[in-house]
Amino acid sequence: MKVAVTGATGFVGGALVRALLDDGHEVVGVKRPSSTQPTLQHPNLTWATADVTDPASLRGLFDGADWLIHAAGMLGQAGLPESDYLKLHEQGTNNVLMEATKADVGRILYVSSPGVLGPISGPPADETAPLAPSNPYERSKAAAEMVAQVHATAGLPVVIARPEFIYGPTDLHVLGLFKAVRDGRFFTIDGGKYYCHPTFIDDAVTGMLLALRNGRSGQTYHITGPKPVTFRELGQTIAAALDVPPPKLNLPRWLAWLGAAGLEIGLGLIKKQPPLSRTGVAFFSEDRRFSWQKAHEELGYTPQFDLEQGVAETVAWYRENELV
Repeated sequence: MKVAVTGATGFVGGALVRALLDDGHEVVGVKRPSSTQPTLQHPNLTWATADVTDPASLRGLFDGADWLIHAAGMLGQAGLPESDYLKLHEQGTNNVLMEATKADVGRILYVSSPGVLGPISGPPADETAPLAPSNPYERSKAAAEMVAQVHATAGLPVVIARPEFIYGPTDLHVLGLFKAVRDGRFFTIDGGKYYCHPTFIDDAVTGMLLALRNGRSGQTYHITGPKPVTFRELGQTIAAALDVPPPKLNLPRWLAWLGAAGLEIGLGLIKKQPPLSRTGVAFFSEDRRFSWQKAHEELGYTPQFDLEQGVAETVAWYRENELV
């Protein structure tokens, strides 16, 4: 199979590319014009440069592709206008799917996020839960999902995967979290009682590729780790893997929120990203729990890495690369 992958230089996109190459596929990795030269090279890998927000740059890019994975995107950043998220996620997704329609691509996977459901106050949410995004990033991903559904209704074979809180070797986004635990700077909010749902990268890739191969067009699938964990448990597990004392610092939500607001304002004046934003405080002080049963029943997905194993492998890679 020939597979095109947007966002191929990112943590998730790169992992998908490597897995596809290992499975013997021919891969076209799409990178942004501003990206540095990728280090990954393979006889079956061709790099192409395009900007998903520029339809002209995508012209002909997916011709001959059997499958397409649209993984291009960006995570939340303090101070970024909501229009920037919408341009990349909503408009960019429409541009990619319009070009895929012209190229008559056989199967398409859009990589979204369970964050489109917002905070979860009850039992783990399944795919029938209503969209309730709570920040600019989530709203833009929800808008992109709606674009994908419009194309699916029109007959395009597009499936939506929602991997949640992905971590693992090669990921530099959560490296700061591991360093904060190592240095004793990590703190919980309201006792760390809130739930998150970490997903090890190998599980995420397995689930997304199952959705690409076996998912039903127009359907959405949650791809998550085995179970949600509290932030207290997350910090303790990371500390144990790093062989450092478990985190002891704790702040009430109002104080963390106030501090994050001050950091955003102060560092925003000198164009620097704060170590903690108000969106980050919300992430650490809201429950996000999701059910992966639909993916299990329809795709055959079963996560294999519990938190302890996944964190241990992540720490081993960070140490091997002298990052922690």
